[in-house]
Amino acid sequence: MSDKPLTDTQFSTLDLHPALLAGLEKAGFTRCTPIQAMTLPVALAGRDVAGQAQTGTGKTLAFLVAAIHRLLSRPALAERNPEDPRALILAPTRELAIQIHKDAMKFASDLGLKFALIYGGVDYDKQRAQLQSGADIIIATPGRLIDYVKQHKVVSLHACEMCILDEADRMFDLGFIKDLRFLLRRMPARTERQTLLFSATLSHRVLELAYEHMNEPEKLVVEAETITAARVRQKLYYPADEEKLPLLLGLLSRSEGARTMVFVNTKAFVERVARALEKAGYRVGVLSGDVPQKKRETLLKRFQQGQLEILVATDVAARGLHIDGVSHVYNYDLPFDAEDYVHRIGRTARLGAEGDAISFACERYAMSLPDIEAYIEQKIPSEPVTQELLTALPRPERVAPAEGEDESIGEIFKEAREQRAVDDAKRGGGRKRRRGGREGAGNAQRETQPQGERKPRPARPATNENPASTAEGQSAPRKRRRRRRKSGEGMAEVAAPATTAPAGLTRGKPTQPAQPEAKPSLLTRWVRGIKSLFSSGT
Repeated sequence: MSDKPLTDTQFSTLDLHPALLAGLEKAGFTRCTPIQAMTLPVALAGRDVAGQAQTGTGKTLAFLVAAIHRLLSRPALAERNPEDPRALILAPTRELAIQIHKDAMKFASDLGLKFALIYGGVDYDKQRAQLQSGADIIIATPGRLIDYVKQHKVVSLHACEMCILDEADRMFDLGFIKDLRFLLRRMPARTERQTLLFSATLSHRVLELAYEHMNEPEKLVVEAETITAARVRQKLYYPADEEKLPLLLGLLSRSEGARTMVFVNTKAFVERVARALEKAGYRVGVLSGDVPQKKRETLLKRFQQGQLEILVATDVAARGLHIDGVSHVYNYDLPFDAEDYVHRIGRTARLGAEGDAISFACERYAMSLPDIEAYIEQKIPSEPVTQELLTALPRPERVAPAEGEDESIGEIFKEAREQRAVDDAKRGGGRKRRRGGREGAGNAQRETQPQGERKPRPARPATNENPASTAEGQSAPRKRRRRRRKSGEGMAEVAAPATTAPAGLTRGKPTQPAQPEAKPSLLTRWVRGIKSLFSSGT
């Protein structure tokens, strides 16, 4: 089906379930990629796998084939209820979970297995109903799934005989490790289930997770020569901060018609860069945490269909998205993490094609460059920023989109803010809303009185235990705390009396009672005794 790096191993030689093999052939999958050829013989035998492979190497198909073959070939556990899942696939991001589900539907939609896609940002009740009706395979992000697991009547993992962890290193980066352990502890023991783990890097922390929750996993590593990044032409510029946007526009105008992704480090710059590109006449989509999930899916679909020329994104879109035909990737901001750099440029040069990755090492993010070059074990070729490149070439006139098809960046973010406000209102308002409400009420009360006119506070009676000060601008003293003092008869509780200042005088500190003479210390008494002995001897 693809010109992805393939081996001589064919799926037909792997003794797969006949229905699964027919689905693969119908979808055009005949030969294995290196990670598939390494993983499937081990996984199909029922053994655990810890695999290292970059995105774009075919690992998604590898673990999907292994999971589906197991469910079609083996009976479910005896203690399983009809609605309980038999396999669980966990992904760190919504986009990756959606992509895994889409890949599964290419060849497994007619195999009689029920799939459930569970992730945040969409209708909670609809997903709960989907789980309650039963699913053989759940594809989920950890956070949303835990919500349903804690509601024991929604889903139970006690009969889950297969667990797959995709992008395990990213799970750590996003802080999901506690969630992973929570879910793994609610599955059958590691000797009674099969676990497959895949990661871009098998770091110490990933291997620690593997050995803690897996049953003697076999470590499989795809050599660096076979990863997608080897076919990416990398280029580096050193612009000043104010030159980044003109340089981006200049370079884009010299690759007219290319499907392009632009990566930035913050959500604020997604909107800023997207607005500038839209103003320059480009059809632009955005992917960031500020954009609602449904809108992100719509924009991503339009980009895949070629209706949008450029997609501006944060690292939320850097992993797991299978977008065909992306020829150019721009790192408008160099990422802080070297692994994120590899995953960003991995959006191009997919399916065996070539691509261009262009990075801007500006004053703010150039500090990441040494770590990136050390990680990829090569120096990125650099080119000078010339005045010619800072000048965008004239663009040909584009056909105006049909009414209702083109949505401006301003409208997208306006809708996102309105949706966030609605969600906050449903949850009873966020922390800022509650604090703002109290402050707003106080401001409203203050605005009812003219500035400079204040009602005098009523004077407290002189017999009050803690009277207000009569001196202007001086606050009343705090109430004295009761404390224990040593007295001649032992420990007695003494309270400082609250005295009342004479009328017309400013109240000072309350008068303190006379302190009893302190009892001399043991050392003092000992020295005095020695002195008395010497004096009596003389």
